[in-house]
Amino acid sequence: MAEDRITRLLAMQRQLLCGNAIDKAAAAAEYGVSAKSIQRDLETLRGWFGTQGNDLIYDREADAYRLLQPAEARLTKSEVLAVCKILLESRAFTEAELDPILNKLVACCTPAQNLKAVQELIGNERFHYVPPHHGQKFVDKLWALGEAIRDHRVLEMGYTGPGGAPKHRRVQPVGILFSEYYFYLAAFIEGIDKKEHFANPEDRSPTVYRVDRIARFTVTKDRFAIPYRDRFQEGEMRKRIQFMYGGRLQHIKFKYTGPNIEAVLDRLPTARVVEQLPEGGQVVEAEVFDGHGLDMWVRSQGEWVEVITA
Repeated sequence: MAEDRITRLLAMQRQLLCGNAIDKAAAAAEYGVSAKSIQRDLETLRGWFGTQGNDLIYDREADAYRLLQPAEARLTKSEVLAVCKILLESRAFTEAELDPILNKLVACCTPAQNLKAVQELIGNERFHYVPPHHGQKFVDKLWALGEAIRDHRVLEMGYTGPGGAPKHRRVQPVGILFSEYYFYLAAFIEGIDKKEHFANPEDRSPTVYRVDRIARFTVTKDRFAIPYRDRFQEGEMRKRIQFMYGGRLQHIKFKYTGPNIEAVLDRLPTARVVEQLPEGGQVVEAEVFDGHGLDMWVRSQGEWVEVITA
């Protein structure tokens, strides 16, 4: 059957691109065809890979066929393990969305002989994984929002905030960020009186919305334009915001006497040590948003942090 062969060829192509070798006899048994059929498939794949500047070769030691140059984008077993650990630690996804992601990472990016080892190394964390309490699936939503950002399309959306009251917003989406278990949409609100609704009407930064709390949205045909000099940069905002609470951009100076200055510099990416104190500790300066997030972080440090100027 032509459709069966196409499906088989695509599966074998994926296997080879992922760095795995194909044993002709094992493949014949797996797909329920003759070894000659698998050989014809391999010849077809050799021709296609040849047009891509690659070559399908016979590995005598392994008694199997593999690519001379597997896909450069293929992750190593160490990289797969690291990414899987990060995904599990993030606790960002429901199990229904996380499991397929982990399975694809392990199956596609790990050589066959290491697959079981990676599964074992993440098995305990997968078993004890605690998903976020919101229970919302949102992965497909992220892509649709990303396309709206890329195409500069205005969104009409329904949003339910922490208080539970649903709101309707017409926004200009400019970025997607991740922080402490949640994905956020950064967007500028259209048609809102900043003096009435904003604590700081002069604040030029976008409003952030938790993606899982966006009940519904429509990508309109309306476009928006933002001058290049005023473009939103997720990376720059991420350096300065704590726990996704905005506010005025300000410089803060504080004394730190805790045991791990590296953790402070990692938490506040704009921070720099400006003085080493003779009695122990450091004086640190940073540029941050002065919202609740900064207050939360300072309080969490207890007596280790003493604010000098803010």
